Amino acid sequence: MKEVLVIHYSQSGQLTEIVNNIVSPLKADETNLTFLNIEMETPFPFPWNKKEFYGVFPETFLQIPEKTKAVPEAILNKKYDLIIFGFSIWYLTPSLPTTSFLNSPDAKKLFANTPVVTVIGCRNMWIMAQEKMKKKLQELQANLVGNIVLADRHINHISVITIAQWMFSGKKERFLGVFPKPGVSQKDIDAANRFGPIIKNHLLQNNYTTLQQNLLDAKAVKIKVFLITVDKRANVIFSKWAELIRSKGEKNSTKRQLFVNMFNYYLLFAIWVMAPIVFILFLLTYLPMYGKLKKQKAYYASVALK
Repeated sequence: MKEVLVIHYSQSGQLTEIVNNIVSPLKADETNLTFLNIEMETPFPFPWNKKEFYGVFPETFLQIPEKTKAVPEAILNKKYDLIIFGFSIWYLTPSLPTTSFLNSPDAKKLFANTPVVTVIGCRNMWIMAQEKMKKKLQELQANLVGNIVLADRHINHISVITIAQWMFSGKKERFLGVFPKPGVSQKDIDAANRFGPIIKNHLLQNNYTTLQQNLLDAKAVKIKVFLITVDKRANVIFSKWAELIRSKGEKNSTKRQLFVNMFNYYLLFAIWVMAPIVFILFLLTYLPMYGKLKKQKAYYASVALK
């Protein structure tokens, strides 16, 4: 009997549905599934209000953990053959509940010397967040063997509007009756069960050497090379903003809130003004950079860590 632990944190329920669809083919006599939902001692709100949504940015990006609830002893004291670990992206980083859990003693015990398949549900930029996840799993002495990414397929400026409406209203519906539904499409969520048999085959063989390539053959990861550049540059800028805001005091202090508001306006400027300019510059340099971009695309689709 193979023991599989399925861990994730989801506010809206989208990631829960994605993860459940992926692992549904694993439910059989040969495997036993255990589910663990990450819970915070002080839960984050959903839907969000703008003050809390932007206020959580510095701690999220800098991966400063908050307290999570303890893992039940029955789960903690079992050895697992595989962990399926689902996470979403907050501010180009694994969500704060995700990184908080990974910094707990319970995670250290669960992940040590254990194969892990990560599952990402996100808007569009996930590459550098996954690099952060790779480093954290390495610190935990886990063995990353696979990665699956389900992202919003709509163009950047459309998805910005629809995701914001979803986060602040709590409703996954067509904004104004004109915009598409936010988040990962239901078609992609439903089709995620195709990854289950691939994972199960490697699990039963206890050999994950070719798992990621098999997942890639099933279109588990789609990389838009333009977003590699944007993600990297945005991480550099975000690091400066995060440190600046943290230096202005504790959460909800008046001085800090002023700089959080400034960051909010910067985001709007970056999305609506800077991003189109960067895209034009990318197109102008695409052919000279083609070889380098091809190598980057192959690396970020893999489970390797440079």
